[in-house]
Formats: sequence, structure tokens, C-alpha cells
Amino acid sequence: MKIGVPRELKVKENRVACTPAGARMLINQGHQVWVETQAGLGSGYADEQYAASGATIVPTAEAAWDVDMVIKVKEPIPSEYPLLRKGLLLFTYLHLAANRPLTDVLCSSGTTAVAYETIQVGRRLPLLEPMSEIAGRMSALVGAYYLSRAQGGKGVLLGGVPGVLPGKVLIIGGGTSGINAGRVAAGMGADVTILEVDLEKMRFLDISLHGSTHTLYSNEQNLLETLPSIDLLIGAVLVPGAKAPKLITREMLRVMKPGSVFVDIAIDQGGCAETSRPTTHEDPVYLEEDVIHYCVANMPGAYARTATQALTNATIPYAQKIANFGFPEVTRRVPELVSGINVFEGQICSQAVADAHELPFQPFHLN
Repeated sequence: MKIGVPRELKVKENRVACTPAGARMLINQGHQVWVETQAGLGSGYADEQYAASGATIVPTAEAAWDVDMVIKVKEPIPSEYPLLRKGLLLFTYLHLAANRPLTDVLCSSGTTAVAYETIQVGRRLPLLEPMSEIAGRMSALVGAYYLSRAQGGKGVLLGGVPGVLPGKVLIIGGGTSGINAGRVAAGMGADVTILEVDLEKMRFLDISLHGSTHTLYSNEQNLLETLPSIDLLIGAVLVPGAKAPKLITREMLRVMKPGSVFVDIAIDQGGCAETSRPTTHEDPVYLEEDVIHYCVANMPGAYARTATQALTNATIPYAQKIANFGFPEVTRRVPELVSGINVFEGQICSQAVADAHELPFQPFHLN
């Protein structure tokens, strides 16, 4: 199979879909890997490293897309839409439930689109987990940064100092990103509360996290009672493949103290607050109801080297199987890939995506 690795075009997206080591793994199994020039530069990988692994360096995006399968990090942006075509397999993060234009283009182009974030094994999302881990840990770091008075925050140091109480962090959601946010915030010395609805998960959090971390059953009343005393609010809500539920209303934000910070990790899926809108690493924050909002839609791109390595560790084994067995035949051997198929032969094969846009749903079936 001929596999393309184009350069990412999203603003300040420095990740790349495949490391030179990942390229070598694919090439050693008899496949061709075409890497767009400078695709790995933002993650610290030079063209020469890819060439040494056996990859072919191509000068244009068009060449990197003229393949059997394109592996990417982020969803195509409008300038890449003309490169989508029938017979192409696109393997990347898609987040289609929050992106109607891309959904329509994928259906009309005939591209087969397999989304990292909806591949499910039991209750796990193995290709989303590495980026959720990074985004979760990062949320505590950026939240602490924007709490400083110099950045417009209320001037609270999350860890406090002797004689001064630590800052308070509220995390909505105890999944992969939530638990990682809690781990880092607690490591800073903050007083952390995680809202969750799964009692089994709360027991796990209670055992595994730092002593300054507490769990609280997630409902509107508990949220309303907790928000007035919070310094940093982190939205870590996830419904696999679907739009994030709007759990935070504008009225709720009004009870928070001016200069508090809200980090919405769920922004890729539309955000979990009424006031959330996507931002970029170039212009990451805005103010709503006197609360600083950080809603960057590709948070792990800030730590591109770590994120690229973690992503490749998770995705390349699946890319190998797709290349080795072909698509869609690979689904017989790797059945969890069926949950990743969002669009196939012009039809939406993800119930969550179809529901989000009120479009017809066609379950994937291998003849």
C-alpha cells in the first residue's frame, strides 16, 4: 500500500502523524511511505531522518495525498477538501459531530474516513487516550498560567504557600483527560474536586489519586454549589464520537469569581459550555462573564514532540494492519476498526455523527 503523511495545516499544529520509526515499521512490511517535505519539522524530525528510514520525501501536499491511505493528526481543513476523493482512505482524528461542512465533503467525495477517536475496545478509546492524557495534564498547566494576574487572572497560585490555602480546581469528568488533569493539579498542591457520575470510576479515582483530590457526584446542584469557590474549572467531558453536552451555562459562569479560568478540553467535540468557541495556539483565550476561557482545539499540538511519539505508538499498529490486509477486509481481523468508520462509500456509518447533523445513518457491513 502507498501511504501518505502530509504536513499539518491547522494553525500552530506542529504534530505529524508518523515518526521516522513508524515509517520504518510500515516500510519493513513492504509498503511505501510518502512524506511531505518538512512535515515532521515541528516535532523535531528532519526530512533526512525520514529518508534514512526508507520513506520518500515529496515536495507538495498533492503528492502526499496521491496515495491509497493518508494518515494525519487533525481533520482536513477547507484548503485540503479538494484533495479528498473516491478510493482514498483517510485515517486521522475527525471530530465530525462538531463539523458539518467536513461531514458533507467526505460524503460527497466518496472518501472512506476512519476516525482515531471513535475506535473502541471495550470501554476504552485506545487511539484517543494518548492525546487525552496530554490534554488533561496540559489543562492544569495552562490553567495555572492564566490564573496569574499578569495574564488577566485572579492572581491565585494553585499550590498556595505556607499560611495561604491552595487554589481550588473543579474537573468535570473523570475519564482519561480528567484523571490526568487531576493528577497534575494535585501534584501542584491544588485542592482538586472531580465531578463524575460513574460510582465505580469514583472509587477508582479515590484510591488512585493524591490525597488532596476529592470526588463528587456530578449533577447540576453540586455544580452550582461548587462553582462560586473555584479558581480553575476544567471541562473533561466525553461522549465517544458525539457532540459534547453543554453542561455549563452562561448563568453558571456568572457565579464564578472574576479572573477565574475555564479550560475546555471538550472543544474538539463542540465544547461543554454554552460560552465555548474554538481558539488557536496563536490566540488561545478570550473573556466571557469575567471568566478567562481557554478553548484551543488542538491542545496537544503545543507539546508536539511528546504528542507525535505518543500518537504514533497508538496509531501505527492499526495503520500496519490496514495496510497489510487492505480495507475494508481488515475489519474481519480487527473488528474494532468498524467503530472507527465514520464515512464509507458516501454514507455516514457513525450513529453519533448522523444524530449530531440529523442525517441518515447507514451501519457498516462487510459483504
